[in-house]
Amino acid sequence: MSDAFWIILTGSLVAMTSGLLGCYLVLRKMSMVGDAISHAVLPGIAVAFLLSGSRSSVPMLIGAAAFGMLCTWMIEVFTKKARVQEDASIGISFTWLFAIGVILITFFADQVDLDQECVLYGEIAFIGFETWLGVPVAVWTLGGLFLAIIAFLYFGYKGLYITTFDPEYAATLGISVATWHYLLMGAVSVTTVFTFESVG
Repeated sequence: MSDAFWIILTGSLVAMTSGLLGCYLVLRKMSMVGDAISHAVLPGIAVAFLLSGSRSSVPMLIGAAAFGMLCTWMIEVFTKKARVQEDASIGISFTWLFAIGVILITFFADQVDLDQECVLYGEIAFIGFETWLGVPVAVWTLGGLFLAIIAFLYFGYKGLYITTFDPEYAATLGISVATWHYLLMGAVSVTTVFTFESVG
């Protein structure tokens, strides 16, 4: 099949996966969180490179996912403990983490092809360079991620639904609102990191 087909399929998988989770973020008035996580993964990528000394995907994904979760935790702490408005806590968290990432890359990885432009502006046209069984690895990865998110939303529908629309009622029923919040944020973080690797 042509490169154009794989590029369109990759973009479609990214859009569908992100859109499924994005609906819940919009309903929870947290639509900026996806943008925050996409910027907050930069220090995770830098730290993963500095610790592993390698640009391979696995350490980068682990570091990026860890810092994505750190960002969501920081947003929650600023909102709940410090009583900062949610939009302000999102802005504080991602700009702080992004700045740390830029500093780490500038000072510790300046001799390596790992810079802000390389990390932030991926190129979907390059997905055909790495294939497995004739299919780009990005398509396998994003296809698996899409199925995992579908399964998460299918099996977690009731919990996500009730904690999104009426968290107080969910708490009175004994449903852990915080658990569902972190599960959703974890799914958003993992989705952001996996799509980051494919399309930037």
